[in-house]
Amino acid sequence: MVRHVIVWTLKDEYSDEEKRKIAAGIKEGLEGLKDKVSEIKEIRVNIEKLPGSTGDLMLDSLFEDFDALKAYSAHPAHVEVADGKVRPFVKIRSSFDYEV
Repeated sequence: MVRHVIVWTLKDEYSDEEKRKIAAGIKEGLEGLKDKVSEIKEIRVNIEKLPGSTGDLMLDSLFEDFDALKAYSAHPAHVEVADGKVRPFVKIRSSFDYEV
């Protein structure tokens, strides 16, 4: 199994309220992929951060293997969410993939 974790920092130009709405939209979009992308075993977007966090939201997802992760990354439904709800608003993206 492969765990895929991403932490995003949203652009500075957004107010705290705008960031909350953007994060909620990202959460809805990515978690909504569970029923559309068969390669996803688990997917969760955490938008409730504790003080001292350096990112604004985090994706934690699980795939059968690295090929399944690559298929998810290229899946049209994922690309649509990434291009429409994530990339336009993100300043920093950090990812970490590992076998479990």
